[in-house]
Amino acid sequence: MIRSELIEKIAGENPHLYQRDVEKIVNTIFEEIIEALARGDRVELRGFGAFSVKKRDARVGRNPRTGEAVQVEEKAVPFFKTGKLLRDRLNGKEA
Repeated sequence: MIRSELIEKIAGENPHLYQRDVEKIVNTIFEEIIEALARGDRVELRGFGAFSVKKRDARVGRNPRTGEAVQVEEKAVPFFKTGKLLRDRLNGKEA
């Protein structure tokens, strides 16, 4: 599902809300998650999962084309861990 499909689904299930308002709400939620991760905070959506940031240390990598050693800098990467409810639903167990 992409962002526009999510907005359409929410707007369709809530006819009392204008689509532009639903779009603003969805965009605000995503922006807040992005800003929290950028600060290094953890974002937990109970039953769905938790977003966090993990640090990857600097290392020596290899260029796959040439085999040459390349220095890879330290970086932060987003990480998502599923919640129990989501994991159970994906495995066919009803909670």
